[in-house]
Amino acid sequence: MKCPFCGHPEDKVVDSREGKEGRVVRRRRECLSCSRRFTTYERVDEIPYMVVKKDGRREAFDRNKLLTGLVKACEKRPVPMSSLEAVVDEVENLLQESPEKELPADRIGERLMERLKVLDQVAYVRFASVYRQFGDLNAFMEELNRLLGQRK
Repeated sequence: MKCPFCGHPEDKVVDSREGKEGRVVRRRRECLSCSRRFTTYERVDEIPYMVVKKDGRREAFDRNKLLTGLVKACEKRPVPMSSLEAVVDEVENLLQESPEKELPADRIGERLMERLKVLDQVAYVRFASVYRQFGDLNAFMEELNRLLGQRK
């Protein structure tokens, strides 16, 4: 493991903790060169889970792709990274608990939007505008009105 700050290849583990449900090990490390600390996460690689796209293509589940999309939707919003990671963990657990190793992309997208709606409504609208690919301003306004109607 290279230090993300100075690139030195050696470090020492300062603390290890098992994550929720024992699926992740979190390790605090200290670089032996610059003495800065950083965190790593270890996960067991299992049979790859597949996401079935709208056009029928199958793609390997990519945790980072989901997280990147959520981070973009929450840019400049008061949403902690830990909350976004928890949302991605929830989707990953949904896949792992599913009897099949495939999950439709629309089911994943809907779950992400449900969680974003609770976390931050502006981030929800941003995500929905990309995910649902609104064809015109009217479709976008319908979604905003639906959201505003739920707030009352």
